[in-house]
Amino acid sequence: MSLLLRWNQRVSLTTVVDPIEILRFHFGESLFAASSVPIGKGRLADVGSGAGFPALPLRMATQELEVTLIESNAKKTAFLSEVVRNLGLDQVEVLRLRAQQVKSNALQFDYVTARAVGDYKALLSWSSERLTPHGMLILWLGQDDARAIAGEDSWIWREPMLIPGSTRRYILVGSPGAEI
Repeated sequence: MSLLLRWNQRVSLTTVVDPIEILRFHFGESLFAASSVPIGKGRLADVGSGAGFPALPLRMATQELEVTLIESNAKKTAFLSEVVRNLGLDQVEVLRLRAQQVKSNALQFDYVTARAVGDYKALLSWSSERLTPHGMLILWLGQDDARAIAGEDSWIWREPMLIPGSTRRYILVGSPGAEI
């Protein structure tokens, strides 16, 4: 958290700067997924990683998880690399790319996560090409976006899960055409 707050003075990583709110909003919402979705051993891609949420807390909670952080902003990837070094996290790769630049045959993932990504149709398309046959897409969304995306009929969606302590933020879990 101190690294996040220090870097946030120079690089726009988060608008949440109260330590209690950082714990609740960033760490708490990230870890809620770990308790609600069977995230275990496997490969996870975090698209538009920003400050590393939800992927870094998920990696800290799940030692068998291999994480690829995909972020196009150079300053944010520098921050992510610093966090990975500082915390001594292994099995974490930071890619300074847009998701569309990740070669489709290069990596397959068991989980794809995204939080605050605007173009959901592109994310759904990208994820469907890169998820393993039983892979899951896990999204942190507002109520309206959760409702809209859950209507995408080429995916099978779980019922959106309201994040504890929130009245409008949800986790939506889906799989492209396979039961979850």
